[in-house]
Amino acid sequence: MPMKLVFFLVLAILCNAFANVLIKYGMQHMVAGTAWKHVLGMLVNIPVISGIFLFGLALIFYSWVLGKMNLSIAYPIMTSVGFLIVILFSWLFFKETISTVQIIGSFLILSGVWMVAQGIR
Repeated sequence: MPMKLVFFLVLAILCNAFANVLIKYGMQHMVAGTAWKHVLGMLVNIPVISGIFLFGLALIFYSWVLGKMNLSIAYPIMTSVGFLIVILFSWLFFKETISTVQIIGSFLILSGVWMVAQGIR
């Protein structure tokens, strides 16, 4: 697989995963209120805005990848690797508890990503 394709897929994965982390971080600091106040609060919340921006970049990079790679390969890699990154950062930064079942599931996901990636050749 061309390195440029790998590079853009990795960028898409990282932008998507970190967008989720930033939005989670930003939403932890939101105060309760009406739906309208909630939306207005999000519009001035720098981590949330940054997360939305990263989602946009992820869309751009991923769209480029899809023009060059099979969806049946790109999508499982994109979602599962992003899922693993989010689990790791949830544990490291948000101090979320990760169960043994989640850890085993993560290893199964890694095995699945490896098997799906075999179709890239």
